[in-house]
Amino acid sequence: MTDLEKQFEQAVADSKALTERPDNMTLLQLYALYKQATSGDVDGERPGFTDMVGRAKWDAWNALKGATADEAMQRYIALVDDLKA
Repeated sequence: MTDLEKQFEQAVADSKALTERPDNMTLLQLYALYKQATSGDVDGERPGFTDMVGRAKWDAWNALKGATADEAMQRYIALVDDLKA
C-alpha cells in the first residue's frame, strides 16, 4: 500500500467522524471522488428521471471522468482536510 493510499484510507475514516454533516453538494463531491478513486470512470446507464438521488450521484461521478485514481485520492484527502478545519 502506497503512502497516498494510506492517507486516502485515513481520510475516508476521518470523513465518517466529522463533527458536522457536510451539505449535500459536498457529500456528492465526496461520493464522486471516492468512487473515481476506487472504481475508476463511471459505467452503466444514467439513472432515470424518477431516481433523483441516483441521477445526482451518477452525474457527480461522471463529471470526474478521465481523472486518475491518484488525482481523485488527492482531491478527496484535500476536501476532507478542509472539512476538518
